[in-house]
Amino acid sequence: MEMNRQIFTIGQVNNYVKSLMDKDLVLQNLWIRGEISNFKLHSSGHMYFTLKDNQARIKCVFFKNYGYSLNFIPTDGMSVIVRGNISLYARDGQYQLYVQYMERDGIGELYAALEDLKNKLMKEGLFSQEYKKPLPPYPRKIGIITSHTGAAVHDVIKVISKRNPTVDILVIPVAVQGENAKDQISAAIDYANTRDDIDILIVGRGGGSIEELWAFNEEKVARAIFRSRIPVISAVGHETDFTIADLVADMRAPTPSAAGEIAVAEMSSILETIEVLDRRLRDSMTNKLKELSNYLESLSSSYVLKYPERLFAAYEQRLDYATEKIMTNMDNFISARSDKFVRTVSYLEALNPLSVMMRGFSIVTDIEKGSIIRSVDELHEHMQVKIHLTDGNATCNITSKEKEPANENWSR
Repeated sequence: MEMNRQIFTIGQVNNYVKSLMDKDLVLQNLWIRGEISNFKLHSSGHMYFTLKDNQARIKCVFFKNYGYSLNFIPTDGMSVIVRGNISLYARDGQYQLYVQYMERDGIGELYAALEDLKNKLMKEGLFSQEYKKPLPPYPRKIGIITSHTGAAVHDVIKVISKRNPTVDILVIPVAVQGENAKDQISAAIDYANTRDDIDILIVGRGGGSIEELWAFNEEKVARAIFRSRIPVISAVGHETDFTIADLVADMRAPTPSAAGEIAVAEMSSILETIEVLDRRLRDSMTNKLKELSNYLESLSSSYVLKYPERLFAAYEQRLDYATEKIMTNMDNFISARSDKFVRTVSYLEALNPLSVMMRGFSIVTDIEKGSIIRSVDELHEHMQVKIHLTDGNATCNITSKEKEPANENWSR
């Protein structure tokens, strides 16, 4: 018996194998295709299942924090493609796939195309809230665009008829899946908009797989809904997923039955509203009549109606006062303007050159140039000048000139 042998515990062995797996780059990023079996959704939100093919099987765990990315519910028999890493569960000594992403096999491209179309239509504004049309509160006729053989149309008719039997219903039958579905649905929406008797359109079908619902993800259907002048309720029976039709429509219903409830108010509720409004109207009319009656009574006993001549006397007095005030204001205005006119005339008279000449002054001009002589320096001997007086002119020859000092007194 060898004395130098090394003995390991089971836990040490399992942890060692786990560490080897965790270091392997291939095992840390695997894409695997297989069929789900033994699926179990734990109360914690974690999912446990087996992936199998015709040759082998592998245990899998899909933790809750990664499961939020799922847009479908996994079930036994479903073919899927998963991405994750292989590691050992040391307690049981069993290796398993830790799933981080899952998609249904064969529809990965569909989802990619759907996301591309969503982004395109979102940029164009087809999902914008500003384009959503309000639903009329009391529609007279509702158009239903769906398959005439499916349960959805019967559910909608049943709900609408129960809630308000006075509402008319027009069923426009179309294919809701298959190659021709998108053309028939869009054509039906356009046809409904040529009529003037439809108040609301319900467009949809019962639930189904993504492939079965695909007609409501088509661009042609989305654009038909967007250009509809009639408000559209989408009723694609899939409560967890939103189709493009849901995003474009004016209102989304999770099921066709819910669409009927959204579109039509219950008759009992309408009657109750009418009763409330009738009661309010009667109360309002009673209060108004009472108010007018009180007003009429106050008028009949008022001072004015008892002594109407006194009302006119007061107005006559106010008229006399206003007339007197107007006349006083007019007199003051005319007096002020007259004083201003006199002052202006006096000012102009003072500036009048003739007034200056009347006081003994004259104006001397150069006959040749016609300019006014302002200084002795402008005169020279034998020069002819004209003297302007108040009553005439005189022509003179300059024989001599004498310049006096600037401050010389002219009165000497």
